[in-house]
Amino acid sequence: MGRLDGKVALISGGARGQGEAEVRLFAAEGAKVVFGDVLHDEGEAVAADVGPNVHYIPLDVTDEGAWQKAVDETINRYGPPNVLVNNAGILLFGVSMVDTSLDDYMRVINVNQVGVFLGMKYTVPAMIEAGGGSIVNISSTNGLAGYGGTVAYTASKFAVRGMTKNAALELGKYGIRANSIHPGGVDTAMTAPDTLGDAISDEDREATYAMLPLGRVGQPEEIARLAVYLASDESSYSTGAEFVADGGMLCGVVNPEV
Repeated sequence: MGRLDGKVALISGGARGQGEAEVRLFAAEGAKVVFGDVLHDEGEAVAADVGPNVHYIPLDVTDEGAWQKAVDETINRYGPPNVLVNNAGILLFGVSMVDTSLDDYMRVINVNQVGVFLGMKYTVPAMIEAGGGSIVNISSTNGLAGYGGTVAYTASKFAVRGMTKNAALELGKYGIRANSIHPGGVDTAMTAPDTLGDAISDEDREATYAMLPLGRVGQPEEIARLAVYLASDESSYSTGAEFVADGGMLCGVVNPEV
């Protein structure tokens, strides 16, 4: 038997990186999965590769209507969701606070913070109908500590942490748990050299990972395994908590100067 047998999961940002790893592992553990993204070709390819009980839908997490459609599609296909993974996110790195434009700041806030709010707002009524469930919000080590050159990202991830605690307080009476995951230094497209550009050199990036207590970058599957634990009944007494998976980054390693 799988650890997620009987679960219906809705996952945002599932076309690549941590989200893709979550889709694949949730399905392998027995969940029926609906996942969304704005990367349509990649999303369709993941769904086709994983196979039965996995369905891809277009999902812009900043769009209220898209969230309502995602929840309706999940209910129509598999029944009301009892797991929500708010995974979608974007990163603005290496730009000082004074050089960050309002447009860029709000672009990050709308995806990372508003997207999580909307995901919970539109999924919770269906989750109550399902008799309870688990919300897993992907924050970051930036939701626990500041890093230079990431003011928008850090603000958004602190907000995710706070909203998760609020959700835990409001929703416990319905049998709904809410927890946040705080990855740090994970090998995904969002943190790849071609995404970060000149904000940090390859040498500095590798040096930072080498300074971690575990001495390496994390892998998306390692975050997905933590998400499975929080989605499963194994974590039945955990709510409103932060779960850190950072290779020891927060033990005292300081990121390179911007």
